[in-house]
Amino acid sequence: MKTSQKKIILLGSTGSIGSNTLNCIRRFADKFKITGLAAGQNVTELVSQIEEFMPSSVYIANPEASKLLNEKFGSSLEVFDGDNGLESLVNATECDIVVNALVGAVGLRPTISALKRNKRVALANKESLVIGGDLIQELLNGGNGELLPVDSEHSAILQCLSGVKESVIESIILTASGGPFRNLGADRFSSITPDQALNHPTWSMGRKITIDSATLMNKGFEVIEAHHLFKLPYSQLRVWIHPQSIIHSLVEFHDGAIMAQLGLPDMELPIQYALSYPERFPMNGKRLSLPEIGNLQFLNPDFDRFPCLRLCFEAGEEGGTAPTVINAANEVAVKAFLNGKISFTEIGEIVAYALHNHRAVPADSIETIEEADIITRKTIHCNFLNKR
Repeated sequence: MKTSQKKIILLGSTGSIGSNTLNCIRRFADKFKITGLAAGQNVTELVSQIEEFMPSSVYIANPEASKLLNEKFGSSLEVFDGDNGLESLVNATECDIVVNALVGAVGLRPTISALKRNKRVALANKESLVIGGDLIQELLNGGNGELLPVDSEHSAILQCLSGVKESVIESIILTASGGPFRNLGADRFSSITPDQALNHPTWSMGRKITIDSATLMNKGFEVIEAHHLFKLPYSQLRVWIHPQSIIHSLVEFHDGAIMAQLGLPDMELPIQYALSYPERFPMNGKRLSLPEIGNLQFLNPDFDRFPCLRLCFEAGEEGGTAPTVINAANEVAVKAFLNGKISFTEIGEIVAYALHNHRAVPADSIETIEEADIITRKTIHCNFLNKR
């Protein structure tokens, strides 16, 4: 192995972001080396990845699957599982960069573990910042590690702000495709099916994040992320609906100038940028041609049809454990919707109920955050789902 290779732990290796990350690793095998992989339930895909990339350590959520991995690979592979397995993987495995592509609140602890080890975290797990932004910011302010965004929107902002003083920023504008229902009348929202909601017009993503994109909850989470990443108040954060998904985000400066980052809707570019930063590595493939695109459209979001976006601004302004509560309620509600237990509109209703019945406290420890998360999930199950 060449000494110049950056060692990478990839959390969420079998998901969409994980697969795209591995494409970047393949493209620059002389620059990057996988030392750790983590997956949820897809043991077949994980085995294939182990055989190709030969990491020293892996995590699999299912303890039974971990036994299969131990039997197949023996002492050549250290296998972690269980509640603390992700943290153990991050703490025990040699690395320079941790790519966190996990889905949900489970991503917070490994993010914090990686930062405490002074590693670069390439963050696609937006829940880490949504529920633990204050804790993460405290670590970063103390000189612990480095955090770079993988989301295309925040990567765009990072690129626009290169060499820019914070004092000249007037606002940050995050773009959203608007999802599959941006033109659908509000009177038809209650009849939306999971299959319809999973049919995203421009991006190919996992099931949970695709539903979040349909409700605009995903964009609301990205607003909270931007608040923590770029240290701006919510009054300076805006959202524009941009159906073509060509402009990934914009920065407005105090002289009225606006800078934007453009590109085709392809996650490999922001992933590669987070791995190579501050360098830019070449990438082959189709190039953006604005004449081919023809028209770029922009609209203001409809907060009445998409209440989850409004609730994220509300929770972000309230701070403390409020963002933890909306994230937990949303995770439970999205799962229930996908399982046919609630309607599409009830996702927002459940999130609103959870937020408005919660008294926020400072999110100053993992224990406080996880307690709010657990209580919220129990409350939603008791007051909504168990009565169905």
